[in-house]
Amino acid sequence: MPKEIQFNFKSPQDSPGYLLGQVTILWQRRLKKVLDPLNLTQTQFVLLAALGWLSKKTEVVTQVDIANQSNTDRMMVSKVLRTLVKKKFITREEHPTDTRAKVIKLTKEGAEILQTALTTVENTDIQFFSILGDNLSVFNKNMADIIEQNKEE
Repeated sequence: MPKEIQFNFKSPQDSPGYLLGQVTILWQRRLKKVLDPLNLTQTQFVLLAALGWLSKKTEVVTQVDIANQSNTDRMMVSKVLRTLVKKKFITREEHPTDTRAKVIKLTKEGAEILQTALTTVENTDIQFFSILGDNLSVFNKNMADIIEQNKEE
């Protein structure tokens, strides 16, 4: 007979990792419902949003900038950006000073789909997290602190 499994938490509801995983699954499912009609995956949306945000600050946004802003793997970013080029949502142009880098820019269609997606996702976020009420800003601050503490350099 196998040895009894020992858990540190009394129940799954006492495990922050389990709860975070469950919230993430439900939130991703909700986002999929609103992004599917826009022909976007969540990852595509995240990278477009990162590009949109970075483009507000500078004209020269690279793949590495997008990966850093979105806290995602550079190779995965490269693959997804190729898909966004095929969808005509972005362009990849020669970098003015770095021959190894490409400048990533939103197309007119990309900017339009991003704006629609942002409105839809933000409204979905407000509805999904509405149960937190006045605690939303504390929740967001706690998540930002966790992200900052656990970022891999």
